[in-house]
Amino acid sequence: MSSPLASPKGQGLDPRQLFKVRLASGIGSTIEWYLSFAYISAAGLIFSTQYFGALGPNALIVSLGSVAASFIASPVGGVIAGHFGDRYGRKATLVGTLAVMGAASLGMGLLPIYDQIGVLAPVLLVIFRFMQGLSTGGEWAGAALMSVEHAPSTKRGAYGVFVQIGVPAGLVLSTGVFFLIQFLTSPEQFQSWGWRIPFFISVVLVLIGLKIRTSVSESPVFAEVRESHTEVRVPLKEALQHYSKHMFLAGGSFVANILAGYLMIGYLLSYASNALSMDPQPVLFVLMLAAVVWIISTVLGGQWSDRFGRKRTMIIGYALMGLWAVPMFLLVDTGSILAFAFAVFVLAVSLGVSYGPQSAMFAELFPPRIRYTAASLPYAVGGIIGGGFAPAISEWLLASTGTSLSIAVYLMGFVAISIACLFLLRDSYFQGFPDNSFKGTAAVRAVATHTAI
Repeated sequence: MSSPLASPKGQGLDPRQLFKVRLASGIGSTIEWYLSFAYISAAGLIFSTQYFGALGPNALIVSLGSVAASFIASPVGGVIAGHFGDRYGRKATLVGTLAVMGAASLGMGLLPIYDQIGVLAPVLLVIFRFMQGLSTGGEWAGAALMSVEHAPSTKRGAYGVFVQIGVPAGLVLSTGVFFLIQFLTSPEQFQSWGWRIPFFISVVLVLIGLKIRTSVSESPVFAEVRESHTEVRVPLKEALQHYSKHMFLAGGSFVANILAGYLMIGYLLSYASNALSMDPQPVLFVLMLAAVVWIISTVLGGQWSDRFGRKRTMIIGYALMGLWAVPMFLLVDTGSILAFAFAVFVLAVSLGVSYGPQSAMFAELFPPRIRYTAASLPYAVGGIIGGGFAPAISEWLLASTGTSLSIAVYLMGFVAISIACLFLLRDSYFQGFPDNSFKGTAAVRAVATHTAI
């Protein structure tokens, strides 16, 4: 007799519907991160002068710090979206998060600068960034669950990567658009209006994403929860009462990855352009290529986690990340674009291997009735601790110590935290899917043996 959590309905879906589900999950995540990276790029290149210029020498730090508004809002968005996603369904909630994202994009693209409306300009900019955070807080977990809950039990890692590659795919798209616009416009034109184009493009992408998302079926796992009337009245309360340790360790396992990701996407462009006086166009191009490497390694990380276990795969990625931190900054500091490329390509490999298994791992830690809420919170809080202030902290460390190696030590410390949290996640915690409760460390053969028993 099959378990009600084993998702037998998901196994029998038409392959075309399964592809559409993965596309719907991946495209929303890609748009989400495209907008986030567009903001981060603009924060380093535009916002410090056009919105925060009145702050003088502190303008760049405050501009980069405004990135954190999204992360502060993210847990709130996670709680709101998690509640509706666990109570009323994944699909409708994901349509809502995408709509909020589109509104934030349009607002950023149309917003007048400080010289036109004064202090209201940076205030509204941070509000739109906050709105984006509300969307982000509910977007990742819902998209991840839509993919993983439709997946065959031995391919959850492979299905989950469609959400995970949204981060590097968004980076490719964002850096590609910024690179093209900078290439096609003069510096004056880019400063005046060219930087707004990426935000208008994201609105178009949101409309496409909404059309795709409204055409997919609801998660079969949630459909079974609804049919069995096992929805929880207050998912957050049960998650905190019974799964707080799971959530704490899951969030800790993520902090190093989001920190390293935001160093690559949110700080290295600014650092190379401002501190090292490197031409930003080739730096953007290299970062775009690094994101392609990140996509490939993320796909491999998800697939490897189906064979070797989520924890083991992530630890391998983190080990590479920690060992590479110092050599990476030594290479970047040479000011050579080739050395910069090699540095970020290796970082991208470590990012992908440690990030690919995350969707499946978070889903497998929590039962379906509270899974949206319980997966959203560690992702959001881990994002605040690891990534929210990473660009600003990195800039502060550089200014305080005079050496980029202080940033490398910062990264290594977070790698140690994430590896420790992964070791503390016991096999017994992985019971979100009873047919696959040991996927934290076990390979597929071991899971099959456990299922047979």
